[in-house]
This record gives sequence, C-alpha cells and structure tokens, in this order.
Amino acid sequence: MNISVKRFTPVEQSFFEKSKRKPPSTKVPYFVVHNYPQLGFFTALRFLEWVTENPEGVVSLPTGKTPEYFIKWVQYLLSNWTDRELEALRESNGLSLSGRPDLRGLQFVQIDEFYPINPKQHNSFYYYVNEFYIKGFGLDPKRAQLINCESIPRPGSRSLAEIFPRQRVDLSLRYRECKSELEKLQQETILMVDQWCSEYEDRIREKGGIGFFLGGIGPDGHIAFNVRGSDLNSTTRLTETNFETQAAAATDLGGIEISRNRLVITIGLATITYNPDATAIIIAAGEAKAGIVKAALENRPNVRYPATALQRLDKSRFYLTEGAASGLTDSVDQFYRDTPWTPEKIQRAVVDLCPRIHKFGRRLTKEDLMKDRHCSLIPDLDDGTVSRVLEKLKAKIARGLTIEEDQVFLHTGPHHDDIMLGFLPHIMHLVRSPLNQHHFTIMTSGFTSVTNEYVVRVLQATRDFLDQGRIQMTDYPDFFMEGYLHKWDKDVYHYLDRMAAGNTEGCARGLSHRIVRALVDIYALQSKPELARKIDDIITYLRSCYAGEKNSPDVQKLKGMIREFEEELVWAHYGVRVKNVTHLRLGFYTGDIFTEVPDRSRDVEPILALLRKIKPTVISLALDPEGSGPDTHYKVLQAIAEAVRMWRRETDLTRLRIWGYRNVWYRFHPSEADIIIPVSLNSMAVLQQTFMNCYLSQRDASFPSYELDGPFSELTRKIWVEQHQLMELVLGRDFWYRNEHPRLRAAHGLVLLKELTVDQFLHEAQRLEKSMEGQIL
Repeated sequence: MNISVKRFTPVEQSFFEKSKRKPPSTKVPYFVVHNYPQLGFFTALRFLEWVTENPEGVVSLPTGKTPEYFIKWVQYLLSNWTDRELEALRESNGLSLSGRPDLRGLQFVQIDEFYPINPKQHNSFYYYVNEFYIKGFGLDPKRAQLINCESIPRPGSRSLAEIFPRQRVDLSLRYRECKSELEKLQQETILMVDQWCSEYEDRIREKGGIGFFLGGIGPDGHIAFNVRGSDLNSTTRLTETNFETQAAAATDLGGIEISRNRLVITIGLATITYNPDATAIIIAAGEAKAGIVKAALENRPNVRYPATALQRLDKSRFYLTEGAASGLTDSVDQFYRDTPWTPEKIQRAVVDLCPRIHKFGRRLTKEDLMKDRHCSLIPDLDDGTVSRVLEKLKAKIARGLTIEEDQVFLHTGPHHDDIMLGFLPHIMHLVRSPLNQHHFTIMTSGFTSVTNEYVVRVLQATRDFLDQGRIQMTDYPDFFMEGYLHKWDKDVYHYLDRMAAGNTEGCARGLSHRIVRALVDIYALQSKPELARKIDDIITYLRSCYAGEKNSPDVQKLKGMIREFEEELVWAHYGVRVKNVTHLRLGFYTGDIFTEVPDRSRDVEPILALLRKIKPTVISLALDPEGSGPDTHYKVLQAIAEAVRMWRRETDLTRLRIWGYRNVWYRFHPSEADIIIPVSLNSMAVLQQTFMNCYLSQRDASFPSYELDGPFSELTRKIWVEQHQLMELVLGRDFWYRNEHPRLRAAHGLVLLKELTVDQFLHEAQRLEKSMEGQIL
C-alpha cells in the first residue's frame, strides 16, 4: 500500500475508499468527494476527529463562503449528537466517538484581517469569526487570539480614521523620509502594527504553533493572505495584496476602489507550518479552482504557488470536490483511462493535443495520436480519426451560421449583463428576423453590483435636474398618483436618442427620469417636495454606510431598478420593447454571505407563470459547471429546471430546446459545444460600446473578475478571441481567412453554446444539483 495511504486517519481512510480512486501521486495527499456539501461534511468530521484527540489544541479556521458547509455541518452534528441516524452516519464515515466533543478548550487563532477596518462591521473577519466560530461553535472567547484593528496599539488617542483619513496605508513609510506631520503619525502607527504582528507571531509559537489549520485557496493560489510571490518563510505581517486577491475581496469591501487600497494583516506561511505535527487542510470546490489546485499540488515548493509551502508538513492535505480535482494529472489520466469513449471525449482528446504538441489539427497524424498517452487510448484509432473530429467541429460552426426563424426565444440571465456577455453576437443576428419573438428575463435584482458612490452621484444629478425644473413629468397633476406608472419605455427612448446625438447631459436626464419613477414607486411619494426630501435622505443614508455594508431593503430595490433600466437600454438597441424585458427579482437573492436556496412558491412559480405566458420554443440560460461562477448562477439554473419540470406535466415540450451559454466565469470546451458562432471585430466593438453606454453602474468595473482589471466587456472579448485562437490552431488559419463564407472570413472571435433537449437539460440540472447539494445520508 502507498505510504500516503498508511498515514490516513480513520475519517480520511473512509472517504478515500469511497472515492474509488488510486492513491494520489502528489507529495501532499488529496481526497476527492462528489459535491460541495459533502466537502463540508468530510471536513467537519475530520475537524471533530482532531478535536477529540486535541481538546485544548490550537485551531485556525477560514472566513468567506468556502467554509459554509463546514460550519453548517459542525453545528448540525454537535446540536444533534445523540440522534441515532446521525450517529450511524458518523460511524459509517470513520468517526466513532464515545461522547460529544467539547470545543470550549480549543485555542482559536484568527488567520487574517483587512487593515484598517472597524471590527464592528459585518464585513470584517473579526466579526465573522466571532459570529460563526466563537458563538457558532461555542468556543471560549478568552482562549481566542483575534485581530481587532481597534485594539492594535497606535500613537496617542488618535482614531484610525484620523491617522489614515482615506483608509490608505502607505507602506513605503517604513523606509522613506516623512513629508508631513500626518506622515510621521502614519509611520509611527505602521511600525507599531509591525511590532504587534511580531508579538502576534510570538504568541502563536508560544502555544506550540497551529495544530489544525483549515483554509481555502485563492484564484492566485493564496493561502490566508499569502499571495503569489510570498516568501515561503513568511510570518505574521501587515502587507499589500495583488489584483486577483483584491478582485475577490471587492464584494466584501464594497468595490475594487476600496479593496485595491486596503492592506491586510495575515499569518505567514511559516506560521502555518511552524508546528511540524500540524494538520493543515486546504479545501476547494468547483472547476474554476482546478487550475490553481493542479499548480499547488503538482509543483515543488515555489513562491509562485504559496500552498506548496505545505509540503513541509506530513499531515498537510487537500480536500477537493470532483470539479476542483478535475485538472490534476491523476484525474485526467483516470478520465481517459476509465470512462467510456464518446464522440465528445474523442474531440476533447484531439483538440487538446494540438496546443500540447504545438501542431495544427489538420497536420496531426495517426502517429501523433499513438504517441500521446490519452489519444492512444481512442478505440478504433485510424488515419481518419482526426479528419472526423475536424468535420464535426466544422458542423458546429455551420450551425452557428444558421439564422433560425419562427421561434419564440426566452433569454434568461441570473444577473443583468449575463445574457449580453454570454452570446450577444448571435442574438444580434437572430433579432433581425421579424419572424422571431424575443423575451429577456433577468432573474435577480442584482443590487450587490451597484456601489453606494454610484447611487449618490445619480441621485445628486437627479436632485439638480429636479431643482432646475427639468423633470417636467413631475408637474403633471396625476403623476404621483398613477402617471409615474406610464411611459417607462419613453425613458429608454429618451436616453438612447440623446446617446445617438452625443448629448451626455440628455442621457443623464433620461436616467434621472427613471430614478424618479423608481423612487415614487418604492416610497409611494405624493409630491415634488417629498421627492426632494427623499433623495436627500437616501444620499445621507448612503454616505453614513461603511463600504460593503448591506443596504436596507428599499435601497436594495432602488439599486436593482437602476440595473433593470440598464438592461432595458441594451435590448432597446435591437427594437425590443420594455414590456418584453421582465425583471423577476427572485427572493432567494438577499446579499447575505450564505444565501438561501430557491423556494418553490417564491422563486419557481414566477418562472412557471412566465413559461405559460410566453410559451418559448428556445430557452437560453447560464450553464456553469459545479462551483464555478457566482452562486446565483447555480440557484437560478435549479429554479428554471424546476419550473420546466412543472411545465412539462401540463404541456408537450418535445420541441423545446435549451441553449446553455457561459460568459466571464467559465468556458465551454469546443468538444462540449453544439453551436459555435463566429464573432467579428464589428460585433466586439458593438459589445464594448453597448456595455459602456448602457451598464452605467458597471463602467468602473467595481466588482471585476480576477482575470482582468477592467469591465466585463473587455474580459468577454478576450475570451472570445482566445476561443478563436484555439480553433485557428485546430482547423488551420486558412480555414478562416480563405473561407467562402464572409462571416467566417471576418471572424476573430468565437462564442460557444450547448444545445440540450428538455430531458438532457433536466438530467444536467440534476447532476449539478448533486454536485452542489448532494445528499449525505
């Protein structure tokens, strides 16, 4: 038996055997479970197993969304310890204990924190660990070592807001000469924080080091806030972060404008590995993490991959979902070795071979395939294997050139801009036919992507126009009674008409008209003076909120209605009427760190009613893999799937087709796609212009992807281009620039769609449901 298997704990041994995988080939062992909740269940059992053996041990546990199911399972198991069914469940998974673990003796060490930040804020990690670990797990707060920015020493009685007026900390003051009295104060504060960090490290080491460390892994591979490039011997310190980490933190802090300039206090990699007997576990879920997981596990210790520092520890582990493990060499080999060969799998093998050996697809030979460890396994491999694959890919491109007619399209998006970023170039061609009907539905309010600062700017402009008497509709006698309910499409036309004329102020007026209608609708306002006071009240309220604070429901609704106006602007470019753009505002979308699951009556019934009304022949939707992209994408998919199931009980859906799209969060492999759509430079320009002119709240890219520091439209273009570059390699450049079809000659990007029947879609939704919510019992 492999030596790594011999040192597994009973819980780990149980899960390893159930995974039916071969022993890992990596230095740090990893374990693979089917789904996200099972990852939390496995981690919870291992934690309780360790606690039983180390009742007064030192533990460090993570913050954020990744540990959601770990937290829930620990609390559920402890609260229902005597339940016989749960007892049997624990024992069947390797945890056999005589009594309930007592967590009060544990010594908790906080991993990291933003600096500066008020510990009372709900987006501080200090608040998180107190809420979910100290209170949630019943730990003794007196035995906890926490990072409270307010309690860290600083000069005199000055507040952090006085010392760092804009909450910006310039670490160059550690070394350079101060240029003002304020800088001298800041320099002294920084040095005092540095001393505090050194003492924080000493206190951890005096405890013998961390005994149980649990952490996630960031998009750049960061562990705690030890970002890519961190010294593998780093200790607790005040430090800067990189863009990938700032982008991931933008939602917590209220935008990249805040997170870009916010420093962090973090324990170091040497802090985590100081105790040679420490159990250090990294948990990761979803295919989006597959690349960085592979890099962390398959490289020797290297500052590019901070998690490689864990190779120092015999008891370091990675606990992964199947999606997160999918990029590992072991997993890829197992996929090609042990799963049935389908046409899609053959296409994947051949397509991936091209960049691997840097060879055009049409020049691949049977010998090339035979030399490859994966392609050599293709059954009935012959001289025609490559040509058959290339013909199938060309057929997918031919489908992308087909303009369908006599169809009723229901385009759905989890958030505003998802549809556009998913496959705008194809929609641009489809809407040209008057024989098609197009309906656009946004499932959630999307308020979390609108910053307070943007709303303040818009409200101030609206107040100015109101004071100048330039929102004349408010003068109509019935406006505040019912007039505000009419001509919402006129706001859209007004805005686009002024945009066409290059009249920026006119566009601002068009937006202000919609803001006024939204305010009257939300607050039941009765007069212009009341409207003016309400605008002032909201501005005052927003300025009093800390960055990242959850807004009141009324302000959430206002932010959502701003996004709804933006979506209407986009599709009005193509003659789509406001009445054909539906905003469902599903209730599970709350803005909380751990969001609710969709409810049938609240979230599914509105979708079902829409299906009954529109009777679509094609439904487009975001089809992301397990754990990739926002949680909202998955939950919307499940709500749509349930609505389709219910609709099928009363309607024949044999002709209904489902188009799955992906955008900035994940990508289809060409083998997965059924429709490949060429994208011209003109389409790319239209995407960029439309995005920047319509999604006004998103122009500053306050909540960007970690992949690109800019608006989503730029990242989308980059993805389309990369997809085309891959197919240039596979099919050859001359296939494109010498092609008889002008759209293929003009193509410099590609959009990929997956087409499903109803049965296939419901099966895929069920598969994703198992990967995200799979039952443990």
